[in-house]
Amino acid sequence: MQRLLNASRWIDIVNERVAKWVAWLGLAAVLVCTANALARYTLNLASNAWLELQWYFNSAVFLLVAGYALRRNEHVRIDVINSHLSPRTRAWIDIVGTLFFLLPTAIIIGVYAWPTLVTSWTIQEHSSDPGGLIRWPMRLLIPVSFALLALQGVSELIKRIGFLKGLVPWSELDPKGAHGAVPHESDAAGKLETEAR
Repeated sequence: MQRLLNASRWIDIVNERVAKWVAWLGLAAVLVCTANALARYTLNLASNAWLELQWYFNSAVFLLVAGYALRRNEHVRIDVINSHLSPRTRAWIDIVGTLFFLLPTAIIIGVYAWPTLVTSWTIQEHSSDPGGLIRWPMRLLIPVSFALLALQGVSELIKRIGFLKGLVPWSELDPKGAHGAVPHESDAAGKLETEAR
């Protein structure tokens, strides 16, 4: 189990680093949008390439940070129900959800996106708009982002199993304490023991 937990930590690190790099694309999108607007309204210059580049950057940000959002427990949940459940119940719900929904969906989307990417690369597909950009880099984002999401799903699955075995504290599964997270039983016991000293 310790080897699996080590693998889980490496996956976490990969998604965190990808998210930090990709965050700069958000700034790039803002700069491109600003430059495009200034050029259009002050110099009467317009280019579909600049509009598409902004769209590419925004798409990259939203797609490539999905694994990081899952890692940080920032994904969508039904908080009204989830916040009233015990950590063990939440762990079991996450395990079932990951095995039967997250992983199959990520794998199916990644697999179905691959032929489209290969075709786009082969024909060097370009945007149909005048002056538009090449399309395959955007198509590449889909299988890459869903691969990162699937890997993070595996990492979260390992950590939840580790939690159920008493090897991982609940605080590691819910880093920000979101959704009314209750501390892991061993964390509470350790805190009481420290206070007693």
